[in-house]
Amino acid sequence: MTGILPVFRRSLRDSWRSLLGWTLGLAAVLFLYLPLYPSLGGSAQLQDLISALPKQLVETIGYDQISSGAGYTQSTFYGLMGFLLLTIAAVVWGSAALAGAEESGQVELDLAHGIGRGQYALESALGLLVRLAWLGAFSGVVVAALNGPADLGLDGWRIVGASAALTGLAFLTASAALLAGAATGRRLWATGVGAGIAVLGYILQALAKQSSDLEWMNALSPYAWVYRQSPLAEGVDAGGLALTWGLAVAFVVASALALRARDLRG
Repeated sequence: MTGILPVFRRSLRDSWRSLLGWTLGLAAVLFLYLPLYPSLGGSAQLQDLISALPKQLVETIGYDQISSGAGYTQSTFYGLMGFLLLTIAAVVWGSAALAGAEESGQVELDLAHGIGRGQYALESALGLLVRLAWLGAFSGVVVAALNGPADLGLDGWRIVGASAALTGLAFLTASAALLAGAATGRRLWATGVGAGIAVLGYILQALAKQSSDLEWMNALSPYAWVYRQSPLAEGVDAGGLALTWGLAVAFVVASALALRARDLRG
């Protein structure tokens, strides 16, 4: 492998089909849900249905604010379907970047061509970041395009903040999978750790909404760091956003160190 950023360039080249698939999937979800807001968001039937549900469940899934455009977009896409789709993409890509490459023998082959271990991990992380940033940015552009036609009434800069929060959550998941892959070389472990970070974060914020005595769990939940304060309705929580991105970067650095420390020959 030769040239500038060879691992990064190959990761983009080899994954463009899956990236296109995830892009189309996000577009389908957005065009399915958001245009329905004018007929569903403030309808009496929907409000009656929500009122019949347990209060804790309604707050957990974010339907307590569904009557507003910001609440509807947050609860249906950014906090649910968009979060789910980007999490799955992050786990799949993150577990394949190092652990999958090691199990297939690709890592040893690349290292034999003079690529450093730290460089390999960092370029793999950059490939993850670029793909997830594309999905987050694309989602924001589509939300902005549907903002007027769907009567959502969203502020443009808050869409940017919500997309940055969604991308940050996904990159944290991917970097956790990357770190597990660098430390173990096993795709199963990488997948479990990446998915575990996302699922645990969601569960902790859900439990925190059940009782004021459990609100301390929000401090342990990346999901709550960026979504406890609605990015679309109130603006993104800058501290939570910085913590999410900062931890993701720390995982990337730890991945480079972990890969350098391991004996890949054994």
